[in-house]
Amino acid sequence: MKTLAERALSPLLGLLLFLQSGLVVTGGAVRLTGSGLGCPTWPRCTSDSYTPVPHQAQGQVHAWIEFGNRLLTIALILVSVAALIAVVKSHRRDIRALAIGQLLGILAQIPLGGITVLTHLNPIPVAGHFLLSIILIAFGTSLFARRKLNAFQPSPVSLLVWRIAKFHLLLVIAVIVVGTIVTGSGPNAGDASAPRFRVHLDQIAWVHAWMAIALAVLTFGIYFLASTNAELRRRIEIFVAAVFLQSAIGFFQYYNGLPQIIVGAHLLGVSLLWISAWRIHLATPLVSPDQESQKARAL
Repeated sequence: MKTLAERALSPLLGLLLFLQSGLVVTGGAVRLTGSGLGCPTWPRCTSDSYTPVPHQAQGQVHAWIEFGNRLLTIALILVSVAALIAVVKSHRRDIRALAIGQLLGILAQIPLGGITVLTHLNPIPVAGHFLLSIILIAFGTSLFARRKLNAFQPSPVSLLVWRIAKFHLLLVIAVIVVGTIVTGSGPNAGDASAPRFRVHLDQIAWVHAWMAIALAVLTFGIYFLASTNAELRRRIEIFVAAVFLQSAIGFFQYYNGLPQIIVGAHLLGVSLLWISAWRIHLATPLVSPDQESQKARAL
């Protein structure tokens, strides 16, 4: 019979991944509503209070939107601690390092968020804040995928597919990084006074778009090379759907003046696309030399 820790492990790791993705969305909401300096100082919200105060100059709506994002980080800490305890109590040494990494990464978000506020939303720490969330989402996805002792073991792939899959992951990362430059060059800065990257928005947006097109082409290449790997092809199909949806949202927001609700949907799409990309990565272990020789003899 399973212990309480073993029964709690799956829901806790699922909640952890959900909240990690939610932090990206709420962080976007802070920026899109111009609430980035709703709490103009750190670690306090105002100079003399840790919470928003009535009649502060930034306005209650902006203050509570920013403060709500800070509260989500606290919720993430609590859930990550509970998840780590469940991992330890379940004697899951195979995922203990990942669970510890989640907690340490979330704790690192706190001073990084402070730097973001104290530099008045400089786009470099803003991008760093987002990219750290992307790293934590990846490891949260790995944790959730390995939550059960008898977790699914993907079929090894050939060296060619493995190499292309690793390049595919690097290209996804590059697309996301360039996306942060697009965001840091656009109008949704989180505050009217926030500095921006000195990059022409139209030019970097088109670089981002062409990289996304190259990513779609490379994805189809993996799909056809992995014709005998049903699980990998299924994960690729999910990724392709995410890419096309994200691309459609991206083009729509670009040609319609970056409406806030659509930009928010694009941020949610980034999280979903990244999770699906990481799942492809998890499904492409390399065939060992012994396995390759066994296959060759069988042929």
